[in-house]
Amino acid sequence: MSQREQREIGKASAEILRVGTRGSQLARTQTGHVIDQLRSLGFEVQEVILSTRGDLQQTVPIAQIGNDGVFVRELEKALLEERIDMAVHSLKDLPTAMTPGLEFACTPPRATPFDVLVSREGVGLSNLPAGARVGTASVRRRIQVQAIRPDIKVIPIRGNVDSRLKRLENNELDAVVLAAAGLERLGRAERITELLQPPEFWPAVAQGALVIQINSANHHVREILRPIHHSETYFATVAERSLLSTLAGGCLSPIGSWGRFGEGKELSLGGCVLSDGRGKIETVIATCSSQVHDSESAVLLGREVAAELLNLGAQVLLDIMREGEAPSH
Repeated sequence: MSQREQREIGKASAEILRVGTRGSQLARTQTGHVIDQLRSLGFEVQEVILSTRGDLQQTVPIAQIGNDGVFVRELEKALLEERIDMAVHSLKDLPTAMTPGLEFACTPPRATPFDVLVSREGVGLSNLPAGARVGTASVRRRIQVQAIRPDIKVIPIRGNVDSRLKRLENNELDAVVLAAAGLERLGRAERITELLQPPEFWPAVAQGALVIQINSANHHVREILRPIHHSETYFATVAERSLLSTLAGGCLSPIGSWGRFGEGKELSLGGCVLSDGRGKIETVIATCSSQVHDSESAVLLGREVAAELLNLGAQVLLDIMREGEAPSH
């Protein structure tokens, strides 16, 4: 169906599309981009704001609230109860096991997938002063920061982007590690001091990607979303999530991954498993490439990289981390 046909359907329909989102500034900004695209196709759209456990308990470490999915379950319930027509999520927050009755209908183009350092004095990670205080609630980020700078003190922090940045302004922290995509979408990209990239610094699985989830029975909405779906983002994140699932890791596991397309349909997928559970930082990295043209081939590539990680000793690191306190992503 062409975009022109979509616009005509939207103009002729009295239907209001109900789009569910979390209430945070970032979530609403991300959802706003999707809503703008739907309105450009001629549809009338209503934003429906829902609170999740992760939003309501911002002073509690994510791992203490529950397993992965703490930012999505209320939205999924609303989909199943048909109180909303679609939900916009950060894909990295979604468990790898799909909730029965729901599906991913659309993956818009991905933003920058990497983490970034924002420092008070505008210096990069390697140039922070000795014993600098760096804020992050993520064990994946903490291990990688300390692998580069063992002297740094990592301070666990949660809250929205502005509250984290304010801790720099209040001199509570020397730097924070955040997702590049969040700063870009909020119009704060100028605050970025340093882009942290593989192979030294691996992002979370599916970081920077959004996904629109729907009730599987809602075929009409699935068709509506086709024009804003981005197949390369979809296949790359399918491969990354397949890697994560094969390693039996949820979004709280210290696992990083990044998939990117080169020439043609070749997808290069890398993965990283981290641990500091034996009193030292240990890292296992593997990368494979393959022609990817459908979700099945993307899943197989994810499994291939996961198998290579396991061959290199990743299972020992995963077991060590699971024996300790569950980490956050």
